[in-house]
Amino acid sequence: MSDGFSAAQRATLAALLDALVPPSADGRLPGAGELGLASGIEAQLGAMCAFTARGLDALDTLARERSAGGFAALAAAERAEVLNAHDAADPGFLPGLVFQVYSAYYQHPRVLSGLGLEPRPPHPKGYELEQPDLDALLAPVRARARLYRDA
Repeated sequence: MSDGFSAAQRATLAALLDALVPPSADGRLPGAGELGLASGIEAQLGAMCAFTARGLDALDTLARERSAGGFAALAAAERAEVLNAHDAADPGFLPGLVFQVYSAYYQHPRVLSGLGLEPRPPHPKGYELEQPDLDALLAPVRARARLYRDA
């Protein structure tokens, strides 16, 4: 699994993203799956990618017991049922993934615009940061005697 997710796992992940963050009823906010966040989340997962891939396969297998098309082919209500059943069987799968999903979702420009925020990074228009006096902070360290000897 070092190469990342398979196409089937990406489709399951996209459907899972929409199950976790569905589109708003008024259409102002898109669902997480339709934003194409799967590849970014895959990159963020790093070492957890193999663990997540196994969880996506298990989720899809559970869904295939209900529909030949797997998790991505299920209706929203069926996705919720399958996701709840999977979570009961494997409670460690979702917590690590949910943080990645929400983090990616609420940074996406379409979501920021939908929330009435300017779609940009928080800096440089963000908060003014006070610049520390580095010389004053380092003065006690520079005043110390050497703690090592020449080799």
